[in-house]
Amino acid sequence: METRRELIEAVGERYRAAGRVEKKQILDEFAEIAGYHRKYAIRVLRGASRNADVTRSRSRRIYNEAVVTALTIVWEAADRICGKRLKAVLPTFVESMEHHGHLCLDSEVRQRLLGMSAATIDRLLRPIREVAKQRRRRAFLSTPLRKSISIRTFNDWNNPPPGYFEMDMVAHCGNSVAGNHVHSLVLTDIASGWTEAAALIVREQTLITVTLDEIQSRLPFPMLGLDVDNDSAFINETVLRYCRSRELELTRSRAYKKNDQAWIEQKNGAVIRKLVGYGRLEGAEATVVLAELHKVARLYVNYFQPSFKLKSKHREGAKVVKKYHPPATPCEQLLADERVGISVKEQLRAQFASLDPVQLLSQIRQTQQKIANVEAGAVSEQHKQQSIPLSQFVQSLATVWRHGEVRAPYRKRRPDAKPHTWRTRADPFEGVWPMVQQWLDEEPNTTAKDLFIRLNTQIPNRFKPSQLRTLQRRVKEWRTAIARRLVLGCNDDPHAQTILSGIQSEATNKDVITL
Repeated sequence: METRRELIEAVGERYRAAGRVEKKQILDEFAEIAGYHRKYAIRVLRGASRNADVTRSRSRRIYNEAVVTALTIVWEAADRICGKRLKAVLPTFVESMEHHGHLCLDSEVRQRLLGMSAATIDRLLRPIREVAKQRRRRAFLSTPLRKSISIRTFNDWNNPPPGYFEMDMVAHCGNSVAGNHVHSLVLTDIASGWTEAAALIVREQTLITVTLDEIQSRLPFPMLGLDVDNDSAFINETVLRYCRSRELELTRSRAYKKNDQAWIEQKNGAVIRKLVGYGRLEGAEATVVLAELHKVARLYVNYFQPSFKLKSKHREGAKVVKKYHPPATPCEQLLADERVGISVKEQLRAQFASLDPVQLLSQIRQTQQKIANVEAGAVSEQHKQQSIPLSQFVQSLATVWRHGEVRAPYRKRRPDAKPHTWRTRADPFEGVWPMVQQWLDEEPNTTAKDLFIRLNTQIPNRFKPSQLRTLQRRVKEWRTAIARRLVLGCNDDPHAQTILSGIQSEATNKDVITL
């Protein structure tokens, strides 16, 4: 060190008295001999003197422990806000806390606390935030695989042609996601709203690619692209290679932005949850039944279920005004789209002509009953049921609304509950109903009140005024039976004949409930 001091003193005097070019030469020689960094050598040669200690001195800390402690207290009092916001309210908090006796700062500490910048506040609080585990949530995972897939927002579609699908997965897990449960893989077309679904026994990426091949085989138009969320079941090498091998455009939504997949999210609730419900399904048996439901429901939803499509949206102050196109089914949307080929339209028309919506709905209701039985834990042999004849199902459409919810997964009935099929009181009009029916045949438009007065005239003191409501119900049932015969064309309907003849047996009432 003594030799370095002598060297710095000798070279320093010459360096300070030299010109620009000479300084450069002196600095090069000095840095090579002393081994100093060039910038440090400049500082040493500029400030060297005979009596100065040119060794590196430890600088005095500006923000010592007292300042950091005061900053931490104020930061906690401000509910752990960021440095930029804390800088703005720091004088207010310090003054208020000192006024109420919560702080007693030294004048120097107070001056340094109020003088620090927002960046300094964040730098001093960084180790404190790490210990407190207060970190900003990462909006996405910056992996090379995710970066290789482009992001598509809800505003980037720009009316694409049919074939661009949004894909999502619906978990049938009930109230807990623990354990293995069945999933539904759902795809919906942006242009037409065409929706496809398939059952997955496990959530696995290879099974997803196999299911996509199955879905593509039954689509009436080719698949052009897939838009997925940031689920690891979709963002992986297997799905990426699958899309590249089949020339499918793969995009993804932004993390934590569910509105980027608004189309598929709407179908998840309006189609999948409406049909399947929110119960828990697990095992191979539940997967087979769910696949059967999706197979039937795709035809009913895409050919016979119209939906609205947003036309425009604008804001008027605090009010958002939305306008929609007239409701149309996905099949009608494809037939009206000029970008769809003639062969595809002919295939759609041919399949539409061969479908019976009531038969499809009957199959859906029976499959929903199987799902409810599986969900309740019924054994396979116990919940096997005979298929309901289509004619019987058609007849039930006029009266099934009386029995509440028709979708089995949504019923809130106890397993041992039985429908009410018996009478609690004797029918007061059972003996005179043939006469009343004859009056109705002669004057179909007469009211139940006129019939009641006529009965009291011919048979005095037999009927009470409170029994008028019973007669009104009987007359309404008679007219409903006539209407069913006219609408359904079932003149030989035994149920209608039963009501017309006035026979109210227990077995007949049971049949009514079953219908």
